[in-house]
Amino acid sequence: MDETALIKAAQAGDQDAFGQLVCAYDQSVLRLAMNLLRSPEDAQDIYQEAFLRVYKNLNNFRFDCSFHTWLYRIVTNLCLDQMRRRKVRKEEPTVIATADGSVDRVDSMADQRADGDPQRKMFSGQIRRRVKEVLSGLTARERMVFEMRHYQGLRLRNIGEILGTTEEAAKNCLFRGNQKMRAALGEFV
Repeated sequence: MDETALIKAAQAGDQDAFGQLVCAYDQSVLRLAMNLLRSPEDAQDIYQEAFLRVYKNLNNFRFDCSFHTWLYRIVTNLCLDQMRRRKVRKEEPTVIATADGSVDRVDSMADQRADGDPQRKMFSGQIRRRVKEVLSGLTARERMVFEMRHYQGLRLRNIGEILGTTEEAAKNCLFRGNQKMRAALGEFV
């Protein structure tokens, strides 16, 4: 079944069709939430809430935009809400102080890749930390646009649709984010 047929079947109450829609998008939704929030727990919460909202509101989907755009709009709005709540609650950062100095809890998670060149691994770690620092310093909108363009590979027109803005506004936001990233990574390039 093509996506339109799946959506129409799910709107008619076909649970298997809805399950196929979830399977088609589950990894990209989880990846987007993880890239934006940098927290596996928060990403899982957003993932569940996003598909719950899709389930509850699927009958309101009118095919004015692609399902992908509609779903990503739900996910990015949920992520923006979560990021705003973090600022209000002043959630603890991933960097914690230990007897051995500061440790980033994200970096201390087990790396699933095979060990490679130690120097390359160290250099990659430095770049990864710098990119995380810069991403956390971007505005929420700049970060979302940067993540959707560079990590999700979305086109600026789709990003604009997802965020409810124009392609030009998304392009300007991406430009500002890229400029900040280039300035911060200048020594690595």
